[in-house]
Amino acid sequence: QLHLVESGGGLVQPGGSLRLSCADSKATSLSFYTVKWYRQSPGEQRELVAGSGSGGSTDYAHFARDRFTISRDPAKKTVYLQMDELNPENTAAYYCNAVIGDFTYWGQGTQVTVSP
Repeated sequence: QLHLVESGGGLVQPGGSLRLSCADSKATSLSFYTVKWYRQSPGEQRELVAGSGSGGSTDYAHFARDRFTISRDPAKKTVYLQMDELNPENTAAYYCNAVIGDFTYWGQGTQVTVSP
């Protein structure tokens, strides 16, 4: 069973960058999991930001394409979401999700606030 922990959120000015991290608290490798980042703003549904398949494929929501990058570091057993050129519309809680077979795991989320 995974216990996903996200980190790297915070307050950033428009145009700035953040790198979010997702790892299991017990250092379980995520290599065989499909890992995705979602975001949720108050009053809104949770929506997909980016995904990384266990085979190396990646996909992005339209708003994330060209500015966000999802990547894996197998040695650190961590999945990252690099977010560049942030704007206030990117303000949300960001959640890591990992899926393998019939099992789905969520982290507690990390808050990203983009404000002058």
